[in-house]
Amino acid sequence: MSGTTVGIPRALAYYLYFPRWRTFFTELGVNVVTSKLSNRQMLDDGVKEALAEACVPIKLYFGHVLSLKDRVDYIFVPRLYCLNGKTLFCPKFLGLPDMIKHGIDNLPPVLDTMLNNRDKGIISRRIEMTKSFFQLGEKFTRDKVRIVKAIYNSLKVENKYCQLLHKGLLPNQALEVLDGAKVPEKLGKGSLNFAVLGYPYHLYDDFINVGVFNKLHRLGVNTITTENLNSGLLENIKHNLPKEMFWTFSDRAYKAALHFFKEGKVDAILYVTAFGCGPDAMVYRMIELEAKKYPHIPFMVLMIDEHSGEAGMSTRLEAFTDMVRRRKELGACLC
Repeated sequence: MSGTTVGIPRALAYYLYFPRWRTFFTELGVNVVTSKLSNRQMLDDGVKEALAEACVPIKLYFGHVLSLKDRVDYIFVPRLYCLNGKTLFCPKFLGLPDMIKHGIDNLPPVLDTMLNNRDKGIISRRIEMTKSFFQLGEKFTRDKVRIVKAIYNSLKVENKYCQLLHKGLLPNQALEVLDGAKVPEKLGKGSLNFAVLGYPYHLYDDFINVGVFNKLHRLGVNTITTENLNSGLLENIKHNLPKEMFWTFSDRAYKAALHFFKEGKVDAILYVTAFGCGPDAMVYRMIELEAKKYPHIPFMVLMIDEHSGEAGMSTRLEAFTDMVRRRKELGACLC
């Protein structure tokens, strides 16, 4: 389908799955167009269209879609339900295609492929995902072999992307490497090591978090995130909860926090959360309670919303980093 363009908003699940999605479409001969980096205009536009009760990332997603709608033939807004056979995505992810279709006028067709493999084994999950992408591919070509190859190659790229993340790269760095850039020679040059946790779309959108990683790196802090950990490691982390957490990103963030607290190799833990996020409001409080068991590892929550300012964020990060550095130099324990 030469000349057809599919728009992919640079928000929400983009930071985890974009390499796979892009490869799948390009292998089918479809041009992929992404929205630009998040900015104030996108957020302002999204606020006007989204529900007032929506969290900042959802409002920003609306802004990304608005910036794409007049430039593409389709917009890819998958209905993410369950990808690991256990935990579910936030309800707003489940309803996102409907919110977009009914909240924005004059949209091109929305590709709202359902991605769900709940309560299935590993083999069944792979078969279910293959079916979903095969049905999506049939919208662009009748060549079944080409669709199968596109699915296979997209998985290869996703595996390479995950390997880069496990080496310590941030998603934007890993994407640059996939596009031909060199792997950064040395990732950790700072004197402090912080675990920076939270939902991917809170962490990796520099506009939403007001550039938290750049600020920390300038302060001499090395960072590690949930996505830098092997998925198998997270799955095997033991916790005191009676069952797995219900939400996918909540489960990953909580288990990552437990890992860093118990391992004890980081100097501090930062948790980035968005005002108005229902599941995360519970998770970061649970992590705060867990942090009290490890007084030697300072813990701080950064709450962001559409009014977050760079000056205030910088002040908090600088003060927290100075405190952690002083504690480390003195060898004291914060109790």
